[in-house]
Amino acid sequence: MLKSKTFLKKTRAGGVVKIVREHYLRDDIGCGAPACAACDGAHAGPALETQPRDQASSLCPWPHYLLPDTNVLLHQIISAWKPGTRASVASRLRPPGSLETYIEQEQGENANDRNDRAIRVAAKWYNEHLKKLSAENQLQVILITNDKKNKEKAVEEGIPAFTCEEYVKSLTANPELVDRLACLSEESNEIESGKIIFSEHLPLSKLQQGIKSGSYLQGTFRASRENYLEATVWIHGDKEDEKEILLQGLKHLNRAIHEDIVAVELLPKSQWVAPSSVVLHDEGQNEDDVERDEERELMLKTAVSEKMLRPTGRVVGIIKRNWRPYCGMLSKSGIKESRRHLFTPADKRIPRIRIETRQASTLEGRRIIVAIDGWPRSSRYPNGHFVKNLGDVGEKETETEVLLLEHDVPHQPFSQAVLSFLPKMPWSITENDMKNREDLRHLCVCSVDPPGCTDIDDALHCRELSNGNLEVGVHIADVSHFIRPGNALDQESARRGTTVYLCEKRIDMVPELLSSNLCSLRSNVDRLAFSCIWEMNHNAEILKTRFTKSVINSKASLTYAEAQMRIDSAAMKDDITTSLRGLNKLAKILKKGRIEKGALTLSSPEVRFHMDSETHDPIDLQTKELRETNSMVEEFMLLANISVAKKIHEEFSEHALLRKHPAPPPSNYEILVKAAKSKNLEIKTDTAKSLADSLDRAECPDFPYLNTLLRILATRCMMQAVYFCSGMDNDFHHYGLASPIYTHFTSPIRRYADIIVHRLLAVAIGADSTYPELTDKHKLSDICKNLNFRHKMAQYAQRASVAFHTQLFFKSKGIVSEEAYILFVRKNAIVVLIPKYGLEGTVFFEEKDKPKPQLTYDDEIPSLRIEGTVFHVFDKVKVKITLDSSNLQHQKIRMALVEPQIPGINTPPEVSGMDLNGPGVKKRKLDK
Repeated sequence: MLKSKTFLKKTRAGGVVKIVREHYLRDDIGCGAPACAACDGAHAGPALETQPRDQASSLCPWPHYLLPDTNVLLHQIISAWKPGTRASVASRLRPPGSLETYIEQEQGENANDRNDRAIRVAAKWYNEHLKKLSAENQLQVILITNDKKNKEKAVEEGIPAFTCEEYVKSLTANPELVDRLACLSEESNEIESGKIIFSEHLPLSKLQQGIKSGSYLQGTFRASRENYLEATVWIHGDKEDEKEILLQGLKHLNRAIHEDIVAVELLPKSQWVAPSSVVLHDEGQNEDDVERDEERELMLKTAVSEKMLRPTGRVVGIIKRNWRPYCGMLSKSGIKESRRHLFTPADKRIPRIRIETRQASTLEGRRIIVAIDGWPRSSRYPNGHFVKNLGDVGEKETETEVLLLEHDVPHQPFSQAVLSFLPKMPWSITENDMKNREDLRHLCVCSVDPPGCTDIDDALHCRELSNGNLEVGVHIADVSHFIRPGNALDQESARRGTTVYLCEKRIDMVPELLSSNLCSLRSNVDRLAFSCIWEMNHNAEILKTRFTKSVINSKASLTYAEAQMRIDSAAMKDDITTSLRGLNKLAKILKKGRIEKGALTLSSPEVRFHMDSETHDPIDLQTKELRETNSMVEEFMLLANISVAKKIHEEFSEHALLRKHPAPPPSNYEILVKAAKSKNLEIKTDTAKSLADSLDRAECPDFPYLNTLLRILATRCMMQAVYFCSGMDNDFHHYGLASPIYTHFTSPIRRYADIIVHRLLAVAIGADSTYPELTDKHKLSDICKNLNFRHKMAQYAQRASVAFHTQLFFKSKGIVSEEAYILFVRKNAIVVLIPKYGLEGTVFFEEKDKPKPQLTYDDEIPSLRIEGTVFHVFDKVKVKITLDSSNLQHQKIRMALVEPQIPGINTPPEVSGMDLNGPGVKKRKLDK
């Protein structure tokens, strides 16, 4: 049966459009109860349980089904889901709509009341329908609603109805479920004192009016990791309008939480402040100690030059909450028998959360998940509820689960629906596979990767042609042959976006059958590839470029060290070694040419753990050694990516998936320029070329490591490289590579972006057919947004994994003293880098309950004077490294100053340290 509704709507342009909404009502939808003879054969979807479990409810001791209303679903069941899910689910929630239960909206009835009535009609229909199963069977449907009027009307109509809290509290066999109840309203959990701490959030209608008139600005709230009283709001708008607003002080943050979309009011210029150089962590135990926060806010306000001031504002309202489930630990209340406790999230950008639980003793010392329910004006912290117990703190499995959840890394096993699209084994290349594909199995192809690498994306070859020129080929795993557009395997790969490399495990983007077997370009097996082949002269000048789908048979799977040994050994003259030497010679020329064009050679400390074969604990920690062969492979991957970017943009000017690296704003370089100036060096930053040249000139014979430190600091000044759709942007330039166009083509096993690029290239050369989504720039742009998010989260997860394993390493090492260099100076601390371990940490000079030393901070130089001793950026110091486990939630690598000697500072050894839960040590693709 078809019902339709027609209405007129005025468009923004002033026109009028006619909108028709149609409802298709079916009479063949079953009730879902398997024992129902009346609905036999009509169960299209999942059936209800044959015998509903007796939930031991004191309110409903008989077997029953539950029918929650939409608000219960939104506020309780979906409260612990990730950001964005709640809104998308809310838009899809509909009350049951078969022919027997559909109702029209009555005149004067709002949509919510109509939905409530529809759910009551459905509940009543179910109860009458289920009576037909058996006269003795007391099976009922119970309505769960937190709406007082809805519940009253249900009871009047003879429908069993309870609030969510009433029903959960009636489950006497499971009293712990009460802890998982979401708070229904902020007002119901106001602090008894009723003291108002925060100003009221303006309603959405006023915020929208204010944003439209320019009184308020809309942006994303980004909390600081280093200072819980400071945040920034990145203002949304056109590129020319994009800017950051600084927020300082608890009342100006006004209950916004990291990643919320907020409205801010810009303060008068007389109230603008400078970003604080103080490191402040919320370590108070009193959940409402606002006076302590106000005292700390005074530390932020110091006299600075006018040019240091930044646009400053305050949050006036929340446009969209982006809460998610948070991992962390319970900070048990000191009050005996108290059910109110504070939860401390692992992410220091998230405030503590007040929860009520009867399980405090059980949950203490364990990692748990908590969801936020609201944040009343009179509470120092938001309210929330317990969701899940993850396991004991410090256990590898628990901590790995925490870092994956905290960084939203999809890590569940691949579903059967996904696995059903994998090739059936045993697999072999068929005649059909060879269509539009060249047979290159005769070429001397080899791969060069880190030790232990099983997901081999790329292989190379180099040979001399009869005309005296060189043929060079980059052969990339043809993953897009196995992952076809739109199926479940493709959708899951797109959702994951990237493979995540942790210290002891790899979270694959595609199932292992593909990542480590059929797609991996292992030696001595036939594999499908996508090849980029150049004809070059001996000066590495490209004469011809062609792309082809191919089949290859790699002659060797080498590590960087093995390939380097072959190149360096005068005794080895086989085909593989000859090919490697040719590649290495050309790579050096290519790199020299890139650098001359202004490509940057930056640095970041990357570390490698050596694991105990039995315990899998780290037994050694070293910075990675880079060889010529690392650079050799990198050069040809870069060249392939640039060549492919040009080709797909020629063919799809509006639909090419590209990668760009924006030039940093001048303000980003301030710390680098000042640091170099303190060593009497000049760093020019007006172009990438001038930066590269000045970094090359920044040498100090007495201090050879200085250049590396400058490059590490320059890396921190860079913007994030991002994926984008060519039809949605006109700035393609890659700043770091000094390339006018760039993409990712060379790692499709571990990056979904490369799969899209492979599909575009295959269509461009006539090797595959297109599909609608591939040439829809808006859909491609959405894919890029997800890829950028997943890539960023993968980086953070990898760094967190390094941090955790660093803790394990120093736990077994005890106290260690090492040389370090100062990277940054703060008002109350220095941030140092220990080259031996690639480890970064903070040495604090102020301790709780200890006399404060005399500290003088100079931002211009920059420097920090402590009791007569002055510290500058890049100064060499000696620090003592220990693991402090006194705070289980945030175990720290503590760093104490050993040299230079400063009375009252070097002793006692217990000084504040570095939290390793956030992004700290950088790490890319690990040796796994």
